[in-house]
Amino acid sequence: MTRPPGMSSTAVPRGVRTYKPRRSRIRAREAAALASDSPFLLPIAMEALDLAAVWGPGVPVVAEIGFGTGAATALMAKDDPATGILAIDVHTPGVGDLLWRISRDGLTNVRVVEADALAVLEYMVPPASLAGVRSFFPDPWPKTRHHKRRLVQVGVLDLVASRLEAGGWWHLATDWVEYSEWIEETFAASAGWSGGVVGRPVSRPVTRYEARALREGRTITDLEFRTSASATG
Repeated sequence: MTRPPGMSSTAVPRGVRTYKPRRSRIRAREAAALASDSPFLLPIAMEALDLAAVWGPGVPVVAEIGFGTGAATALMAKDDPATGILAIDVHTPGVGDLLWRISRDGLTNVRVVEADALAVLEYMVPPASLAGVRSFFPDPWPKTRHHKRRLVQVGVLDLVASRLEAGGWWHLATDWVEYSEWIEETFAASAGWSGGVVGRPVSRPVTRYEARALREGRTITDLEFRTSASATG
């Protein structure tokens, strides 16, 4: 799928990407799903989606920034069919895997976009339209010189806040203690947000990455922040 010219977000400095391109083999089921012309794979566009037309009037929509293999996304969609999920990732095998899971499980409340999530939020998601955002285990970019590539930074917080309904939420999880501290500090310094560390929600499945982190003895931290009416304009 070709990305339209200019499909990059202004929420981060020019030339900075918050994700790391990954190369991995596309399995047969993923390739078949990608070739199936699935109605659940949305085309990239420089215009706002009509969320009510996609999911139905009054249906709350949650955006997922990065979903990996899509296993957790599919489980949450199955457990909460009344919520629409806009799942966004740049990793082609993962996109194929999620499309395969959608078909296998008969899910109707998930739509997938293969693109930079920040660009999708900026150009394809209308202001004040999302009930929430999920970002599970974003790259912590641990080296100091790479901190500018972290997902949680002021420009991104402003963008996300503008796309959330008043009182909308952003749920994050990380296995890096230093990154969890960075997240708390960045949100605390940004007007219009409140929240912090929360207990692990039972609704969040254990991802493959998280299971490995637990085996290796790393601490998992969940954080949730909410916007005020003034934050969303």
